[in-house]
Amino acid sequence: MTSYRAADSKREEFRKYLEKAGVLDALTKVLVNLYEEPEKPNNALEFLYQHLNGSGPDSADVEALKVDVVELKAKVAQLTDENEDLKSRLEKYEPSSVEEPNN
Repeated sequence: MTSYRAADSKREEFRKYLEKAGVLDALTKVLVNLYEEPEKPNNALEFLYQHLNGSGPDSADVEALKVDVVELKAKVAQLTDENEDLKSRLEKYEPSSVEEPNN
């Protein structure tokens, strides 16, 4: 029975150490971020590695970049439509079909 108490004591001591060092908070934050990801990454372990690294981008920066991506995708779609329209209008005046030579 004393070995059981010793194991519990060591486990509790280790838990306190992790809590004091901030490890539990860091892990909790990363796991919450993973949970809140709309599109789950293929490699969850890689996600943890990247987000545990303190030199990563701030959440505000990431959110701003996500907004930029959405806006830029909309702009690309608009420009693609405009390009197709202009090509079709140009085709009326300058047909690109190859004419067969007269024999």
